[in-house]
Amino acid sequence: MKTRDSRRLIALTRQKRLGDWGEAEARRYLETKAYVFIEKNFRVPEGEIDLVMQDVDIVVFIEVKTRTSDSFGAPEESVSKAKRKRLQRAAWAFLHEHEKLNVSWRIDVVAIEATPNRTILRLDHYPNAFDIDLNSL
Repeated sequence: MKTRDSRRLIALTRQKRLGDWGEAEARRYLETKAYVFIEKNFRVPEGEIDLVMQDVDIVVFIEVKTRTSDSFGAPEESVSKAKRKRLQRAAWAFLHEHEKLNVSWRIDVVAIEATPNRTILRLDHYPNAFDIDLNSL
């Protein structure tokens, strides 16, 4: 008999696998648009960036949201104000760590809706998905 904790762990593992798959699909899609991969899953105490890529001369930080159900709304709707703030702080930390403080940068969102067996139903890319609040850095 499965315990509540083991069911939760299985659900989290399933979510992680889905997230990893979505990030790989987003990267593949963006590379077809001539984006150049820099790094994935950049983590700092301020937050995490799913993908860091380059679009010509702009460093692009990409948040990937993947869903197999619309029970909780569209994937892109789940990027809350708090999440946007964490993304901005993590992006700034990346730029600081890599000594790229004087480059142009932005944050994009890639939203993926897929079937449970991972057939993509919709992949939307939102460049410059929200305004950067430099005061929150």
